[in-house]
Amino acid sequence: MFRLDGRAALVTGAGSGIGREIALLYATQGALVALGDIDEAAAGRVAAEIEAAGGQAFPQRLDVTDLESARTAVAAVVERHGRLDILVNNAGIGLVGSVTETEPADFERLMAVNVRGVYHCTQAAVAQMLAQAPEGGVMVNMASVAGMVAVGRRFAYCATKGAVISMTQSTAMDFVEHNIRCNCICPGTVETPFVDAYLNKYHAHELEETRRSLHARQPMGRMGRPEEIAPMALFLASDASAYITGAQMVVDGGLTAR
Repeated sequence: MFRLDGRAALVTGAGSGIGREIALLYATQGALVALGDIDEAAAGRVAAEIEAAGGQAFPQRLDVTDLESARTAVAAVVERHGRLDILVNNAGIGLVGSVTETEPADFERLMAVNVRGVYHCTQAAVAQMLAQAPEGGVMVNMASVAGMVAVGRRFAYCATKGAVISMTQSTAMDFVEHNIRCNCICPGTVETPFVDAYLNKYHAHELEETRRSLHARQPMGRMGRPEEIAPMALFLASDASAYITGAQMVVDGGLTAR
């Protein structure tokens, strides 16, 4: 039902975490996967995993803050596979702090990666999806529950993820008549290298206690896992979601419900 046989996909931030799991899952379902990451070595390791399992993938250095890098990544997919069918805007970074604790340079960095990065990759992908024959494609953006509800001391992060949700809706409506769908996923707290880096940076002196508190604050009693987010990205990229566009799909273990 959720097969992606022969479809060409570009996954950003594919070297680790949720992006890695999406790329691995897409490949098992027949997709031809380009692994976009600023860390090309990490992307290369994931590509090797996919190929060892019999899938098709290649690493592509991608700096989402650079529009030309985004265009180059899309062109690399087209050069190999003739078209781009799926874009997953997964690359992102985080920041802890209220508005008074957020330095201008840190705010700009978060905007550059989480917002302009989505803009750059989406622009490059849509241009290709409109030009190819038959035209069309699917985009899956990684937003967050932080774009839907307030999360303490995440001023800049909440702002960027709210922007991703809005960009998702706008893109969906602008290109709905061109067979282009665009949806976003809003995960809750997920155990990823991203979260581990946050814990080690801000809570190294109380690491295990903080980890336990993060698990405990989830209604299900634990944080999510990357492999629990990837199936939603597969569903949204597949024909099973053909009547879904402009949607926010929450995968948060009940966090926003509470």
